[in-house]
Amino acid sequence: MPDRPAWTFITSHGAMLLEVARDPNATVRDLAERSGVTERQAHRILADLTTDNYVIRVRVGRRNQYRINDEAPMRHPSVSHHKIGEMLKILNEP
Repeated sequence: MPDRPAWTFITSHGAMLLEVARDPNATVRDLAERSGVTERQAHRILADLTTDNYVIRVRVGRRNQYRINDEAPMRHPSVSHHKIGEMLKILNEP
């Protein structure tokens, strides 16, 4: 097992948001792998993000696609005046 840091700046929920923003057509399995979580955790995280309106789930045929609600406010009180889309834009810059 590779060495991992004891903590990170981006939570699993934040990592999942980033991966959905990068590839809304990705499968949950792909999103889980890219986010560094199990597929079961990915389903739970996506359910949390969907429930709180950060991610919109769209049924396309037999699959779900996920879209980011860029206008949702950041959750922490110190940055709640910012939108989630602002953070994703900065973190996804090359």
